[in-house]
Amino acid sequence: MISRYTLPRMGKIWKEEEKLRLWLKIEILVCQAWAELGEIPPEAVKKIERNAAFDINQIKKIEEKVKHDLIAFLTSVAEHLGSEARYIHFGLTSSDVVDTALALQMKMAGEIIIQDLEKLTKVLEKKAREHQGTLM
Repeated sequence: MISRYTLPRMGKIWKEEEKLRLWLKIEILVCQAWAELGEIPPEAVKKIERNAAFDINQIKKIEEKVKHDLIAFLTSVAEHLGSEARYIHFGLTSSDVVDTALALQMKMAGEIIIQDLEKLTKVLEKKAREHQGTLM
């Protein structure tokens, strides 16, 4: 996005760091679901919730080598987790994470657009009433 044409609250949604934050959130939520199904030890999920993190600069460096953004992300997250890293991305494809995060970003962006349209509608209604007798 071109920052000079982007409102800050909309731009934040589409920043790289926000995308990665959503990827991490999705990975953690999937681990929680697997734990509920008995596939991942609950203690491991607690450690994942507590320690899961990423380093955006490290991800960029790793991606230069591996040529895959999600693998770079998972590598960075794994370095923060230790042995619990084996549960991250369990049962998922890259598209599961990437597409879900994109859907969440679109939902957040859509909510902003709807809020702004509601504000615009109120302003237009006010102006219409204000100028209902104005000759055109």
